[in-house]
Amino acid sequence: MNNTSQTSPKIDLEQLLRDGNIIRIKPQGYSMYPLFIPGRDEALIQQTSSTDCRRNDVVLYRRDRSILVLHRIDKITEEGFFMVGDNQWEIEGPLRSDQIIGKLVAFVRNGREISAQNPFYRFLSSVWLLMLPVRPFCFRLTAFFRRIFRKPNS
Repeated sequence: MNNTSQTSPKIDLEQLLRDGNIIRIKPQGYSMYPLFIPGRDEALIQQTSSTDCRRNDVVLYRRDRSILVLHRIDKITEEGFFMVGDNQWEIEGPLRSDQIIGKLVAFVRNGREISAQNPFYRFLSSVWLLMLPVRPFCFRLTAFFRRIFRKPNS
């Protein structure tokens, strides 16, 4: 019996972006909740120059010699880019401009594509970013209400 394992070829997302493609990824984890819910939502990413990135943009970047991350830009200074997940309050940075490889141009929720330039989305994401200093309180408050209103086990 031949016991060879078949592996799928490794896809180079960064090369696909450099080639001008818009890539579609399914973000993992809950750092960008509720914008992205794992298994449900997809992000459409296009290559970008860091000079085209603004506060509140969601960008795909590579941590030094590490993983690709999809987070929102909190601020840009001379030191670099400072990022935060929508479900986080700790800011990561500064990141160098060469670490940014793509920018969210749209997302897909329940089969419907929504532009990252959609005014309602931009408004809600801007408000949530402004609430960054009070997010820890918001998270504790929602956890408190979940405990109070949790259904008892049957």
